[in-house]
Amino acid sequence: MEPQYTTPRRSIAFIGSECHPFVKTGGLGDVMYALPRELVAENCDVRVILPRYACIPQKYQDQMVYRGEFYMDLGLTGRSYYVGIMEYVHDGVVYDFIDNQEFFSAGNPYIGLVDDIPKYCFFSKAALAALNYMNWIPDIIHCHDWQAALVPVYLRTMFQNSPVGHAKTVLTIHNLRFQGIYNIPTLKYWTGLPDEVFNMGAMKQGYEDANMLKGGLAYADRITTVSYTYAQEIQTAEYGEKLEDHLRYHSDKLRGIVNGIDYGMWNPATDPALAVNYDITNVLEHKWQNKLALQQELGLVQDQGKFVIGLISRLTNQKGLDLVNAIIPQVMDGNTQVVVLGTGDKEYEDTFRYYEDAYKGMFSACIQYDESRAHRIYAAADALLVPSRFEPCGLTQLNAMHYGTLPIVRETGGLKDTVQPYNIFNGDGNGFTFDRYDAGLLLDAINRAKTEYFVNRYHWDEVVQRDMAKDVSWSNSARQYKDLYLELTPW
Repeated sequence: MEPQYTTPRRSIAFIGSECHPFVKTGGLGDVMYALPRELVAENCDVRVILPRYACIPQKYQDQMVYRGEFYMDLGLTGRSYYVGIMEYVHDGVVYDFIDNQEFFSAGNPYIGLVDDIPKYCFFSKAALAALNYMNWIPDIIHCHDWQAALVPVYLRTMFQNSPVGHAKTVLTIHNLRFQGIYNIPTLKYWTGLPDEVFNMGAMKQGYEDANMLKGGLAYADRITTVSYTYAQEIQTAEYGEKLEDHLRYHSDKLRGIVNGIDYGMWNPATDPALAVNYDITNVLEHKWQNKLALQQELGLVQDQGKFVIGLISRLTNQKGLDLVNAIIPQVMDGNTQVVVLGTGDKEYEDTFRYYEDAYKGMFSACIQYDESRAHRIYAAADALLVPSRFEPCGLTQLNAMHYGTLPIVRETGGLKDTVQPYNIFNGDGNGFTFDRYDAGLLLDAINRAKTEYFVNRYHWDEVVQRDMAKDVSWSNSARQYKDLYLELTPW
């Protein structure tokens, strides 16, 4: 039987610089993978347009089908550039890879601004030209971060009178810190965009720079970011990364929609990485078995009665690790174990290694990126620490809740939107929070969590089950995006 849809069909082109499983460096890759698949279930026709990097695994390269090629001028270079289109279809989503050896032959997607600026100027223009070439004209073009931010600018200028010029544009900010800023002559050379886009209302920043993300924000029909609170925060000087005035000016088209997690990849009932699978009906019987297995795996003291805190993160300043480092000696009380997983700044890697040596059998520093071990930490830990300085959305706290692990977070961005503080008087809430960026407040939140765990285990177990029952899937987010698309295309 044909599925029954309640909303009209729309066609969406996703344009971005990374997508799991082809290439992924962070949360953007997860969103580019999960959201299109969920939109297909919401009666959308979706194509994802990506660069064909040399680092995409060969098993995917081998399955790509040649769709055509053409040559395209670029900026003021005076040259024509090859644009090949290679296609891969999976789970109802069509992936079109823009092929050009000159721009995409490096081992990593991001190298440095000198190389990345020309590469993503080419990619943004080639993506629009490819849609015209394939004669696949979407209702909506949904672009992501600065690497695709020139798409709305090209669309409203050089492509305005072409078939694809009828599309509406949405630009999603995943992390405002990265903006694609370079001097104006270089951006003019590589884009060939008209002079009017290099004014203060669009791409110009300061006296001599052009900002690709700023231009995209000015020309897009809608701007989204990955949580409601982050959408408000980025309009302030503290979080605005020098674009707060620009974002306030465009606030009427700014929306916040929280990310979800992919239940196919993150499901404790079917997760192959776990020692023992469990669901909401038997989490209290089986979660502790995963704790014992992880303790054995990492060489920690095996004791299901220990309070295990997980920390799965890039080891950078943004993630609040200076607060964590400051309070570890007070946290390590003989009843608490800490497991850190991640790589990043050398100062944090070295400090966590020092703590592992100082608290043998109670502290584990896994300075690595290991996806399956991350799954096991979510399943084994009692609490997960996310004390970020800023956090556009955050996925780790969503993963933790789905695995019955209570989040301890700072009230910022998506963390504030997804974690409600536990109330000892009426039992409401689904985690432990603190507001100001302060090590003492983080320690207080950890101690409140420990008190509930050791003194009121019945209440703790209630929150575990409440978190596992909470819908943190992509389906809810996808419906909000679909509503946004319909708002833009009411025909």
